[in-house]
Amino acid sequence: MKNIYIILGALLFVATACDNDLEQFPSNITSSDNLTDYAEVLNAAYFYQHGSATPMAVMGDFRADNALMLEAPYTDFDEYNANLTSMEDQFFGPFYTALYKSILSANNVIENSSDDIEVGEAKFLRALAYFKLVRVFGDVTVNLTATPSTTDQSILARQPAANVYNNVIIPDLEDAIARLDTEIVNGRASKYAAEGLLGKVFVQIGDFSKAEPHLEAVVDGADAAGISLQANFAEIFGVDNDLNSEIIFATQISSFVSDEYGFSEFWSWSGGLDTKSLEPLDQDLVAAFDASVGDLRRDVTIDTATMASPKFPQTGGPDHDWIELRLADVILLYAEALNENGADAGTVLALLDPIRTRAGLAPLDPAVLNTQALIRQAIQDERRLELAFEGQRWFDLVRTGTVDAEMGETIDSRYHLFPIPVSEVLASFDVITQNEGY
Repeated sequence: MKNIYIILGALLFVATACDNDLEQFPSNITSSDNLTDYAEVLNAAYFYQHGSATPMAVMGDFRADNALMLEAPYTDFDEYNANLTSMEDQFFGPFYTALYKSILSANNVIENSSDDIEVGEAKFLRALAYFKLVRVFGDVTVNLTATPSTTDQSILARQPAANVYNNVIIPDLEDAIARLDTEIVNGRASKYAAEGLLGKVFVQIGDFSKAEPHLEAVVDGADAAGISLQANFAEIFGVDNDLNSEIIFATQISSFVSDEYGFSEFWSWSGGLDTKSLEPLDQDLVAAFDASVGDLRRDVTIDTATMASPKFPQTGGPDHDWIELRLADVILLYAEALNENGADAGTVLALLDPIRTRAGLAPLDPAVLNTQALIRQAIQDERRLELAFEGQRWFDLVRTGTVDAEMGETIDSRYHLFPIPVSEVLASFDVITQNEGY
């Protein structure tokens, strides 16, 4: 059983049916004044992150050049037009609902708990939820209260993504850093989880000068906090390796608890176990591994016989944690920030050495990769091979402005974002607007 769950407590916070997913209230609570212990409300905030895991995996890899959908209408993921709204029920709807439920539970803790650690964890979870939402949808509705109005529809209006970053995500993570400890306890949010996510947020918005110190803090402090690269790449993944030393934060998943996402889980999609994509592996990813001769990550990540990914093994699949942030990801982001901030080639490329050595590869030569552009490409190539099928690829392409170059076609930038669930637009009487192009 996952350490994070007091299952009965979490299930008590399944929200009642409402017209809009922002307007979700715990069914057994009439007033937060009646509560004195917010541990179970915090567990609910963790729990609701479940429903975002598989949609993030599919959006991150199947929208990009790592994986393919094979059955209509799921092929809409590989066709950049307005038809993607057809995937609301299976992907965007559960994703949206789950994250706003997590946000509402986090708001309740933030407003009412007197426990500093609980508030820090809730701030982290709220920031994580909004970070996922803005990367997927761009502008989003913002709710920062445990008791949003059920009559004032204007509060549903989408806020500019830049405002969500500056007024919610960044301040929440800064506050979480100040409140949390560096030690990871039972896989819960820690100071370094908040620090690493804040660094990732700054990289996402292109502010590398602000990203660098946060990523540096995690890389430099990792050993003392018990965070380290796994010696064997394969031992990062699989249910027996959940919460290993490389994991800075993961959404813990248990087969004993159902969530908003009631379809095939991420490990099924990547493993070719869903009939909608029995051979999901994109040949482009195969070619990328072919170019990385001797790469030990290949057999862990791709299987060219089944044309699928064994990265998250079928055995124990329903209990695989979803990795939100691991040390290799942070190291690569730190290298990227240093490169964009003008660090010398030797300093930047040396950061990649432990990751490449683990993969059975030689260090990259700064005498050969001697320009910022060459190093930038090398880091992105490394991220692709290291993080394939971990829901990162599409979002990396979008933030680096390399969608067209890497996908080999011109893609309308309107389809860099995903469609707001149509049900939310209709329930709000169009106060919540749809993304352009859908």
